[in-house]
Amino acid sequence: MVVEQTLVLLKHDSVQRGLIGKVLTRFEDAGFKIKGIKMVWASEDLAKKHYAIDEIWANQLFEKTKAGYEKEGKKMPYKTPNELANTIQDWNMKFLREGPVVAIVLEGPHAAEIVRKMVGSTEPRQSAPGTIRGDFAIVESYALADTKKRVMRNLIHASDSAVNAQREIKLWFDNQELHAYTKELDRHF
Repeated sequence: MVVEQTLVLLKHDSVQRGLIGKVLTRFEDAGFKIKGIKMVWASEDLAKKHYAIDEIWANQLFEKTKAGYEKEGKKMPYKTPNELANTIQDWNMKFLREGPVVAIVLEGPHAAEIVRKMVGSTEPRQSAPGTIRGDFAIVESYALADTKKRVMRNLIHASDSAVNAQREIKLWFDNQELHAYTKELDRHF
């Protein structure tokens, strides 16, 4: 389907820095419809479900991380994909629960793909100017996060696919929290 929904979480570092309005404006200016929005203090259960470990993801993460360590001539401290995945899951959960987040469901053509492009690279130092992370994220890198034994502080989460968006939306929103209405731009879809 061309018109789809996606989930965006403005993490607590966005909230604390007063970036909610600036980020929302970018999505609305791009033509996305806000279907649902709320501020949430994530429970441990919600954070664990949001950052669920998948075997394929764990293996890909392990190989990518191992290649990064090898490139830098460092010894990788993780022995197995599950050890690394559990560590990253724990760091992600802790960060997500440090403060309130703003959960948003956006709707529009190719929403998951376009929103991800607007957000920028997961690693803020790799995010191009003009992206949300490129313009607003504090200088941050995998190396810095690894040194500090924490997740990267990168302001925002956006679903990585339409399929994952459906799963994530169901975690964060009940059906009655998603609203149908018409915008002028709807006539073009």
